[in-house]
Amino acid sequence: QYQRNDVELTRGDFRARGEIIEIMPSNAATLVRIKLDGDIISVIQEIDHVTGTITATPRFVVIYPSRHFVTPPEKTEGALKSIEAELDDRLKVLEKEKKIIEADRLSRRTKYDMEMIREIGYCNGIENYSRHFDGRAPGATPNTLMDYFPTLPAGGFLTIIDESHVTVPQIGGMYNGDKARKEVLVDYGFRLPSAKDNRPLRFQEFEKKVGQTIYTSATPGNYELEKTEQTVEQVIRPTGLVDPEIIIRPLENQVGDLMGRAKERVKREERALVTTLTKKMAEDLTDYFTEQGIRVRYLHSGIETLERIEILRELRKGTFDVLVGVNLLREGLDLPEVSLVGILDADKEGFLRSDRSLIQTIGRAARNVQGQVVLYADNMTGSLTRAIDETNRRRDIQIAHNKKHGITPTTISKEITSIVEQELSESVGLDKIETQLAKSNIESLIKDKERQMKLAAQELQFELAAILRDEVIKLKKMQKERQDLKNTFSQA
Repeated sequence: QYQRNDVELTRGDFRARGEIIEIMPSNAATLVRIKLDGDIISVIQEIDHVTGTITATPRFVVIYPSRHFVTPPEKTEGALKSIEAELDDRLKVLEKEKKIIEADRLSRRTKYDMEMIREIGYCNGIENYSRHFDGRAPGATPNTLMDYFPTLPAGGFLTIIDESHVTVPQIGGMYNGDKARKEVLVDYGFRLPSAKDNRPLRFQEFEKKVGQTIYTSATPGNYELEKTEQTVEQVIRPTGLVDPEIIIRPLENQVGDLMGRAKERVKREERALVTTLTKKMAEDLTDYFTEQGIRVRYLHSGIETLERIEILRELRKGTFDVLVGVNLLREGLDLPEVSLVGILDADKEGFLRSDRSLIQTIGRAARNVQGQVVLYADNMTGSLTRAIDETNRRRDIQIAHNKKHGITPTTISKEITSIVEQELSESVGLDKIETQLAKSNIESLIKDKERQMKLAAQELQFELAAILRDEVIKLKKMQKERQDLKNTFSQA
């Protein structure tokens, strides 16, 4: 359902002026203008909502619903009757258990939601009533995007699960986490029991829906190894890079030893990663390194996602030289400038020092030809032994391959930017600012970009907001340069 807004059109809004209707689709960044001649559409135009210029005159246009929840009136009435029946049953249970407050809370909230659905076709949290709209039985498997794939024998599609050692446990974890949260809401009268049926798939349900599956991981879990009929190793890298050299040092004076090695990397304009066991240790170590004149930052779960991206970019750019972390310096980090990884307290057996965690952390130094990993440990735990043996096995295979084919390893070359920035810069026009300036007033363009930035932040699209912020900074800098140039000519 689109909302009327005659002042400022945002996605999901429309305005009508005389025989002209303008719609901002929920799925597009261009305005749709429909001109009427009585009851007949005379012309359809796509408009750039920033400049107001006509970009296209299509013969037809598809306008998708503003919200996902669209259903015929008769189905809505059926769902409301089903919700009301469940409410009556649930209130009897709560009253029998002497939960008067919970019963009152549930009655008021549910009846308000029902009235909203009846009057405007929507209410906040309508997804919690999805079982009634779908006509599913209690506990039945919910509909997911996977239902849109072909259902041929043995699975009509190929499923690829990346970083499967993390992803596979998360599939089951999603259901368990959702169930625990919803049970609290139901017990205290915030939601009907049917809210629990608006859920992720159980792991067993997920397994039934997929057929052929490829699991990709540097450290596959037990589930993947047991399920797969064939394992394909990809140990050889196109650049000839080998897994890093591993050095084991005692725990005594581990901080001093690591600091000396880090300073060597700084002299060579290389970077270093350090992993600790706790956030407090990461912060304390960062403070100590700073006192010793090392440019250092820390990275842990207490830092917002957007700031984490910025910190990693600054590490690569050389704004600082050492990054200290806990459990985030693992999968997905591709940092060619990093030639040293230091793992403190490597012999403390546990989740952060399991063989899979250690191999993932060791791999962060495998993008640089000078890659080296220092493990600080007094005891050789089972996890340490397995991680070292596996790394050395891969390293031996890689070195032998390079010798056989005469390959000289080279550090990978990668532009210092994020995938998010590359994709968003195309959509918001970061590389087209000069073109826009030729057609628009710079002051109005700055105001429009600031409006888009605030809107993106309100919608929690922080990556987009950051790109727009960079645009505003660039525009203001260009505005100042133009003003300075204008002042120079006027003085002359």
